[in-house]
Amino acid sequence: MERIKIAQLGIGHNHGSAKMKAFRAFPELFEVMGVCEPDPVWLEKRKSLPEYEGLPFMTEEELLSIPGLQAVCVETDVKDLDAAALKCLERGYHIHLDKPGGENFREFKHLMLLAKQKNLVVQMGYMYRVNPAFQYALNLVREGKLGKIFEIDTQMSTAHSAEYRRWLGSFAGGDMYIFGSHLMDLILQLKGTGYSKITSFIRHTLPEEADCADSTLAVVEYPDAVCTIRTTSVEVNGYGRRQLVICGTEGTVEIKPFENPTVMSVSFAKDQPATYQDCKQFVEVPELTGRYDPMIQDFAAFIRGEKTNPWDPDYEITLHKAILEACGLPTE
Repeated sequence: MERIKIAQLGIGHNHGSAKMKAFRAFPELFEVMGVCEPDPVWLEKRKSLPEYEGLPFMTEEELLSIPGLQAVCVETDVKDLDAAALKCLERGYHIHLDKPGGENFREFKHLMLLAKQKNLVVQMGYMYRVNPAFQYALNLVREGKLGKIFEIDTQMSTAHSAEYRRWLGSFAGGDMYIFGSHLMDLILQLKGTGYSKITSFIRHTLPEEADCADSTLAVVEYPDAVCTIRTTSVEVNGYGRRQLVICGTEGTVEIKPFENPTVMSVSFAKDQPATYQDCKQFVEVPELTGRYDPMIQDFAAFIRGEKTNPWDPDYEITLHKAILEACGLPTE
């Protein structure tokens, strides 16, 4: 089959260069046509990154008018994602849209409904969706091997620089918006979209350095379960403590840390002795050679009709509403 012609709109997203590296790693699937970054600040900072070496930089109109273009990877600064995505969808292009969507729920919902109307692929950049440890845990849940899920605890933190936290201050939801969005996605996949209430706790721990929501908690309530999301930008070794814990009546799964090297354990009720004893079993998780590689391969398959995107526009709208609720933001 012919390669999919793709271009990248924006290099301001922190995952932008890594996504370009992934697209260029599969030349049998994608022909990368060029890159655009309208913001001179991001252009100065990132144009010379090796991931963009040899690629033509062009204006937005030049990029969106490339003959035969089929898809666009939208990697602008987060605040500009929705507006850029809308331009691509209006031109009829499939998009890989980095996460999260914008803080205006109506705008995000509009672009998703437009994609649905035009039958265009929108793949959101939630990389944990293709994480092998999560996929293993999700299959256990779907097969009923963990019993009834009554608790899910998630953690995604880092120790960020003051400069990064000042950028984070651009968003009312701060850490919950940027990082908690990943975790909300996992909870909705594991427990379903029928939550009953989300309560948001937003804290600014170091306003003298950078006034941002750098320590956040969300409690997601279901009629039969309570789930938590914690994110911070000021945690020592937060990256090494990123975790997902799923508790069911028949078993518990713990993934900690979530990133390479991933450590995963499973405990089943049938193996629990009468007296207390740790009965967990460690599961070997294959190492990801590229954090985004499976996602990029899926994107090609979605466009070609070889696979159906399981995260359709309706799901993405529901997820984004939950994310904004976790940030304490309006969704009307």
